[in-house]
Amino acid sequence: MITTLSGDTSRLLATVDFVKEQDTATLLPLLLPGLDGPELRALVEHCRFSHAALLVFPSDEAELGAMLTDCGLVGVAPRQPSVVVRERLATRHRRRAAELDVGIVRRAVVGADGAHRMVEVFALTVPPGSDLGTVAAHERERQHETHVGFDVVAPDPLVLRGLCATFARYGATPDGGGYNPHEDGTVFYFGAPAEAKADHRRVELYVPGDHRDLLAAHLDEHRARQPAETLLRLLTGAWTTQALSTFAQLRVADAMDGDRAVGVEELAREIGARPRNLTTLLRYLAMLGAVTEVRDGFRLTGTGALLRDGAPGSMRALALMYGGPFYDSFAGLGHTVRTGQVAFEHLFGENHFDHFARDPRLAELFDRSMAAGAAMFDPVPAHPVLTAAAEAPAGATVVDVAGGNGELLGRILTAHPRLQGVLLERPHAVEAARARLDGAGLGARCAFLAGDFADLPAGGDVYVLSRVLHDWDDERCREILRHCARAMPDHADLLVVERVLPSDGSVSLATAWDLHMMCNVGGRERHAEHYARLFADAGLTLVDRSPLPLDGHVLHVRKADPTTA
Repeated sequence: MITTLSGDTSRLLATVDFVKEQDTATLLPLLLPGLDGPELRALVEHCRFSHAALLVFPSDEAELGAMLTDCGLVGVAPRQPSVVVRERLATRHRRRAAELDVGIVRRAVVGADGAHRMVEVFALTVPPGSDLGTVAAHERERQHETHVGFDVVAPDPLVLRGLCATFARYGATPDGGGYNPHEDGTVFYFGAPAEAKADHRRVELYVPGDHRDLLAAHLDEHRARQPAETLLRLLTGAWTTQALSTFAQLRVADAMDGDRAVGVEELAREIGARPRNLTTLLRYLAMLGAVTEVRDGFRLTGTGALLRDGAPGSMRALALMYGGPFYDSFAGLGHTVRTGQVAFEHLFGENHFDHFARDPRLAELFDRSMAAGAAMFDPVPAHPVLTAAAEAPAGATVVDVAGGNGELLGRILTAHPRLQGVLLERPHAVEAARARLDGAGLGARCAFLAGDFADLPAGGDVYVLSRVLHDWDDERCREILRHCARAMPDHADLLVVERVLPSDGSVSLATAWDLHMMCNVGGRERHAEHYARLFADAGLTLVDRSPLPLDGHVLHVRKADPTTA
């Protein structure tokens, strides 16, 4: 034990000296050779050398305290949990994260330039006789967690993107990172280029706040440098779908109480499951961010809470649908690609609309799953066309064509009390919509029509086609749009809500849904130019489009001017 303590203490003393001797302007060019001039000044302006870190292996808190005292690192700040390093160690050594007691201790050091910096000590507790001794030996030899850290001065997304781009331009490569909810801070790790002149080979950018949206691209680039691991993650995507669907099916999220950690035994009794098997599922879901594993069990995250039944923004029905009928039919994707036949129809012998309508349970699930993507609708009621209609002196009527369970129409009527509504749908869906809008106190302002597109009522002021056209091939879309054009007065507007394929090939949910529609529905997603041609074929014209959440768009359409046709 004396040798181990002496070795860790020696490494810690060297780190203290390093922090005292360096400053931002001299350290950055050592880490990123060739960095000078305006780019160096820009980096110095937006980030500052804040700390150096290493990982030590005390047997307990007392030994850690003695080590810090021997190195002159006095202070009272307690050890905090280290989520990022714990997960990295768990992955690297194939251990359960809950087995690793990893904390962070930060102690202040004054540099030669008078600046106040920190020595960041990661501590993995290795009790005497523990099998973690092999982990400690490996980490001392490889120094994976030794790094220098820079704090981002202003946590602005544009600044952060610029810093990451500059690091990449001078040879630094993404090397992981993570978000620590205990500190509400996001960490971006980089590997220093081979020609770096500093002993430290890893660099950290620390940004206050939750920046997991930018971190995702950073981690993707890191994984792209490890193609075998990347492919393996992609190949196990089906496991992810089923794990989340099972989590929803068993109502695990409903049995978890807010922010309180729940023990597995208690949770298993509540949902009627085997504790050991439930533990395996929950550990996998912890990797996905749906739950967090802590000492007392598991705690639900914001992501996992979306799988609660009836919760605001609940996506439970979507998880059941994608893990159920659509999951089964996706096994026939190869058949669709080879033959052009819709896999769902090949498996179930009928299209999904008829199949779901035949089974009341599936019909209800489908309607609820469609409403689960309602975040796309959030900005729609504020669209200028609807705002103008609501201000019309004589009042106005919104016709929601194939409006499902009335989710979107309900939002529009709630936002604009002077508007009237008409909802056209199949009989079973009309009754679900009536119940929903009646329950919201909106039923008196809405007429409900059971029918098909040919039954579209004339005389409305605004017509809405939300996530309808992507269900059908081009010829059927033209037919639907011609029905709309015949029903629309000359002054009327048509709002089409769809995901639109990006023209530049950038990453988009529309690309994923294009595959889904082909395999399961027989429809497709389209580019804006494609929609414009369909509108023109029906005597309509695309006026403009505006973006929505979840890669959606509102396409504003009017009747074509016959004098310019």
